[in-house]
Amino acid sequence: MTTTDPQASIAADLDAEASALDAADPLRHQRDAFVGSETRLVYFDGNSLGRPPRASVERLARFATDEWGGRLIRGWDESWMELPFEIGDTIGRAVIGAAPGQTVVGDSTTVLLYKLVRAAFDAQHDADPARVEIVVDRDNFPTDRYLVDGIARERGGRVRWIDVDLSAGVTADALRAAVGPSTAVVLLSQVAYRSGYLADAAAMTAIAHDAGALVVWDLCHSAGSVPIRADEWGFDLAVGCTYKYLNGGPGSPAFAYVAARHQDALAQPIQGWMGTADVFAMGPDYRPAAGMRRFLSGTPPIVGMLAMQDTLALIEEAGMDAIRQKSLALTDFAVRVSDALLAPLGVEVASPRDAASRGGHVTLSHPVMRAVTARLWQEDVIPDYRDPGGLRIGLSPLSTSFAETLTGLRSVEAAVRAES
Repeated sequence: MTTTDPQASIAADLDAEASALDAADPLRHQRDAFVGSETRLVYFDGNSLGRPPRASVERLARFATDEWGGRLIRGWDESWMELPFEIGDTIGRAVIGAAPGQTVVGDSTTVLLYKLVRAAFDAQHDADPARVEIVVDRDNFPTDRYLVDGIARERGGRVRWIDVDLSAGVTADALRAAVGPSTAVVLLSQVAYRSGYLADAAAMTAIAHDAGALVVWDLCHSAGSVPIRADEWGFDLAVGCTYKYLNGGPGSPAFAYVAARHQDALAQPIQGWMGTADVFAMGPDYRPAAGMRRFLSGTPPIVGMLAMQDTLALIEEAGMDAIRQKSLALTDFAVRVSDALLAPLGVEVASPRDAASRGGHVTLSHPVMRAVTARLWQEDVIPDYRDPGGLRIGLSPLSTSFAETLTGLRSVEAAVRAES
């Protein structure tokens, strides 16, 4: 009589499931478009920095020799001056559901958030001096919280803080309790950076509007992994980074969305020559341009916005709905593997188990995860760590396979055993 080893059976079942999911994945061939996908390195940090597309390597080289080297200063007249708006419209169309003329690529996420939150606060307070509060949750990304605190002090306002469950995020009820006649602006992240909680952006926008507030959405952890319908959901303003799921490269510039109805009414606070009505007039006074150009300040970072075009082309080809389905399948699989391999070691899933409430990453919680992360990096398995005790598994849908996910989580299991 033979006996079956339970662990061997679980391993075989997981191998079979990963193989079947990869075989059935309609986006599986997209993985080949990325540098490094052919190696044994497991990349669990696409929610912080995406892999470079192979096409971007060629694009950057061509730009250096043909456009920068060949056309030199003529490049501004020939194409570069309009590139922030052209790529912005592509992001609007392919990623965030925005009609043309409402999205631009410009500064860093921090600078663009400052511009939009400050502009929204000033407009609201000027229209109604009683509106002095900026609402933000205590677990929003640090930049968001620091900016809001600084703007409130700078403009004589105050911050209204929302307390949240660290394994979830801001709920509709919590937002409804925080907004009112004193609210000028609400700053929310569509996907919580720590837990991966996915906010109901349409419902939350409506709640803020019912209170007379404007909403600035931080799309950094959602753009490229979660479908967004900025126009349909009534967004006022939004900012998103491009180096995560849009694969723009380290420090690639962020994008800003300003609904057409607000553009001419908002005065962005960093007045620079590129945001003027006549860029080359060099006049004595600042006269803001109409439309999205007024939200630019200095010279656009052209080199920094080149690489994202290749991922945007892949996103348009695949469609955000298909990308979301792949993302859900990846995170569902990661949760199942964690339950099978990691839960017996005391590891908890610190992200929503309901797929509809989860973005593109899963956080696994255990007291040894800081040491686990350091160990894994030495083994070419790359997650990231967030206090308290959270190992983030960022599964970029276009470049991550189910087999890679399983291999990485088996390495997490071994590292937790070694560090416990």
